[in-house]
Amino acid sequence: MAARTRFALLVASIASAATLGLHGQSSPDVPYQRLVNAAREPQNWFSYSGSYMSQRHSGLDQINPSNAKNLEQKWMYQSGVSGTWQATPLVVDGVMYVSQRPNDVVALDAKTGRVFWIHRYVPAADHKACCGSNNRGLAILGDMLFMGTLDGRLVAIHAKSGRRLWDVPVADYQFSYSVTLAPLVVKDKVIVGVGGGDLGIRGYLAAYEAQTGKEVWRFYTIPGPGEAGHETWKPCPPESSSSVTDPNYCDPEAWKHGGAPIWLTGSYDPDLNLAYFGTGNTWPDYNNTQRPGDNLYAESVVALDADTGKLRWHFQFTPNGRYDYDSVQIPVLADMNWSGTSGKLMFWANRNGFFYVLDRSSGKFVRGQPFVKVNWASGLDPTGRPIPTPQPLGAITYPGIQGGTNWYSPSFSPRTGLFYVSAWEDYGTYFGVRVPVPYRPGRSTSLGANTPYAPVPGAPTVPAIQRGPVNNWTEAAGNGAIKAIDPRTGKERWKYDTTDVADGGILTTASDVLFSGNREGYFQALDARTGTFLWKTNLGAQIVNGPITYAVDGKQYVATISGQSLVVFGLRE
Repeated sequence: MAARTRFALLVASIASAATLGLHGQSSPDVPYQRLVNAAREPQNWFSYSGSYMSQRHSGLDQINPSNAKNLEQKWMYQSGVSGTWQATPLVVDGVMYVSQRPNDVVALDAKTGRVFWIHRYVPAADHKACCGSNNRGLAILGDMLFMGTLDGRLVAIHAKSGRRLWDVPVADYQFSYSVTLAPLVVKDKVIVGVGGGDLGIRGYLAAYEAQTGKEVWRFYTIPGPGEAGHETWKPCPPESSSSVTDPNYCDPEAWKHGGAPIWLTGSYDPDLNLAYFGTGNTWPDYNNTQRPGDNLYAESVVALDADTGKLRWHFQFTPNGRYDYDSVQIPVLADMNWSGTSGKLMFWANRNGFFYVLDRSSGKFVRGQPFVKVNWASGLDPTGRPIPTPQPLGAITYPGIQGGTNWYSPSFSPRTGLFYVSAWEDYGTYFGVRVPVPYRPGRSTSLGANTPYAPVPGAPTVPAIQRGPVNNWTEAAGNGAIKAIDPRTGKERWKYDTTDVADGGILTTASDVLFSGNREGYFQALDARTGTFLWKTNLGAQIVNGPITYAVDGKQYVATISGQSLVVFGLRE
């Protein structure tokens, strides 16, 4: 039945492309070297984070602090599917490609918004993807687009016609696996990871031949017996219980469903041939007593040989995590003269509230300190390991379960030397009594603590990730901020506060303009050097994607997504 369904959808996708017509769309040609040299083509946006360095920094400078006030809407595309739209579009030679919920791909004229084609992939109706029908974007190589699906597949699409070229399984969705990240293309391979960490999966990354979809390598983010790191999944202590009704329950096979999903796109260093990915939470999220040990490689960054998938180094941010501090944030790469390092650095604002600098050649810890209020740890030791200070029952833990930041992309500007992040400030959570959690394959389970999580006293009881149209957020629950951090000192250079928390990514440009959106629906421009407000517009719905900039016919545009609308801005003529 599944095969017949996919065949029917393939026919439908070809018919849809033919009906919409392809007149005026150029045929893309994006070999690997164009991806390596993406910074030389600032008119394009080739990948989820703009380049392999994942800086979300553009060399375009037509829009600057003096004329940003003259920005106006140029066109809009409205999706027919409701829900938070987290995708980052690609722009290649005047054509925009964007995924929309649940797993459609749309090709548009990047100058006018005209739709060239829509490829519709309908995931299995009984898929079990966690946390919404999200797809965060696409990858491109040659004339092929690549997309992961909610039912655990990887799809290749012809970028000119919208025709499906191949469609292969990545994981069994019946066991709660999904693919929600934008793939990372390296050389002739497409690298994806699996989601489902809140549902008891065993995470992994896998690489596929771009031309055929054949799997080349696989790396499990939870090591099995005999593999390095498995010793961090310690045996249950003698005083523990094997009964899931006992508060002292310990799972002797916790590693088999230990989480560590990959649900955001990694970065790549062509010189080192290393691909870097952040891993998600350990499962169960909040009951760390039933899985003793540090639980590698959850809540870590892993550096893999891009050709073989072999682990070269790792760094764990939150050992034996119990606060759901996913470390899937984007690894931002930078080359700087820094004493005692290779000069090849990695910047990381982690969900656990600490900002880190690592040497990306070796994984060596360089520096780290809090960028928001933190009390779950008193600091970091000389190796970067946190010094735990668990709060007593009934006390507030900072940051809360959504973290000091989360999936929303940061930016680094080589011009200013500053790292920019959307942060949740003064935001905390009560963590209740740990609850034993039995693993039930393919079924939604408890995360290991009491729910719902009570906000701090006086705060509104609103969903943590999204809210309704009425903004009843108050400072009692915390507030959002765009922060500029100096990586050399770890100190905040400037801050721009917002009332509600911020879920939007950040973009910086060569003219020192910073763009970002927030949950209140504002899309705004700031001076990247000072944080001075330059311009904003109210788009009326939550902004949860990362903005991009590109140019067509010598004119610079900026694109963001608010609610169900993809909106593009340019300078008033």
